[in-house]
Amino acid sequence: MSDNKKLRIFSTICVALVIFALYSDGIIFTSFREDHTESILKVKRQTNPSISTPRNNINIRLQSIKGDFSVARKKAIYNNPFIPPFNATEEERIAWLRRKLPKLEIFKSDLLTKRFHSRVLQFFNPECEVRVFMTWISPVTSFGNREFLALESLFKAHPKGCLMILSRTMDSVEGYRILKPLIDRRFKVNAATPDLSFLFKDTPAENWLGDLEKGNKDPGEISLAQNLSNLMRLAILYKYGGIYLDTDFIVLKPLNGLRNSIGAQSIDLLSKNWTRLNNAVLIFDMNHPLLLKFIEEFASTFDGNRWGYNGPYLVSRVVQRVEPRPGSNFTVLSPMAFYPVDWTKIGGLFKRPEREAQLRWVKAKVLQLSGETYGVHLWNRQSSGLLIEEGSVIGRLISDHCVTCKGIYSS
Repeated sequence: MSDNKKLRIFSTICVALVIFALYSDGIIFTSFREDHTESILKVKRQTNPSISTPRNNINIRLQSIKGDFSVARKKAIYNNPFIPPFNATEEERIAWLRRKLPKLEIFKSDLLTKRFHSRVLQFFNPECEVRVFMTWISPVTSFGNREFLALESLFKAHPKGCLMILSRTMDSVEGYRILKPLIDRRFKVNAATPDLSFLFKDTPAENWLGDLEKGNKDPGEISLAQNLSNLMRLAILYKYGGIYLDTDFIVLKPLNGLRNSIGAQSIDLLSKNWTRLNNAVLIFDMNHPLLLKFIEEFASTFDGNRWGYNGPYLVSRVVQRVEPRPGSNFTVLSPMAFYPVDWTKIGGLFKRPEREAQLRWVKAKVLQLSGETYGVHLWNRQSSGLLIEEGSVIGRLISDHCVTCKGIYSS
């Protein structure tokens, strides 16, 4: 073979090797980018469902995942007895409510509901360090590890506290089994089937409930259970006084030093004035006039089509009107009290640190939250799909404020 032929073959092989190297490097880079992008999108989509998927090579895979998720979500929504059919008109929702009412256990009157008031009075004795209420209108099978860890954090901060969960589903053998690990440790926790007629009696909510039970009120597109919980927390505190907590609130230090308090969710950075309040944590005396104003606002302006309108936005509207008046007798606490992390950023607190800089940030954040806040709202609406990773901010906080400390990293 001549030297020229050898040279041409060698040149061809070299060019082929270069092309192959570039091609394979491109494959590796694309694969890394896709994995990295998918990871970021997963976190962002969990914290902000409105984020869409870019049109790139991972579209097919993500569309498949998205499709599976949509099917599961639609199935869950379809099976939720408190959510009317999607895209229904007002007339169709009212007709749906009339058909559903006989089957909705929360509205039934029986021996359990008739005993509600006496059970509350018997349960909360003078030995209770704090009187705490929660609501649970979902199935008992939905009460998972994360909700149980919230209960644990409450009793870690208040070993002699008393917690009553207003729930028909938890007021059962299955509910007792869930609460038994705490009961066995002599913590005072119980579930009681609420009597809505009694709770709302002699308040503006009484007529609202009557119209609803007669099928004369549009329940709206939002889950009726969510709006019932918004109203029940106001009514239970108005009737008995005490503390209301959402089941996704991790208590970090005692709450018994607070009185007639509500927390700001956000503030204006320049004026330092609050811009929105939240109702995930409420601490009020019995018959407090602000609670009555909240109930009046709920009954007179109820809108079941707007998320948060009958909850966080409601308390914000009312306090904005009454706050300047003398003798209001309540305190608006800064976001650091109950909502130190906004719902748009909560996802970052579930992730384990991967680098030294991240580890330093996690340690500093845990130290800050442990000293300055009463607790952390986990914003389950955004974070329920995230696992608590070992070494994360939330993982460390819960590990320091749990009782049984089981199932932290599987919740």
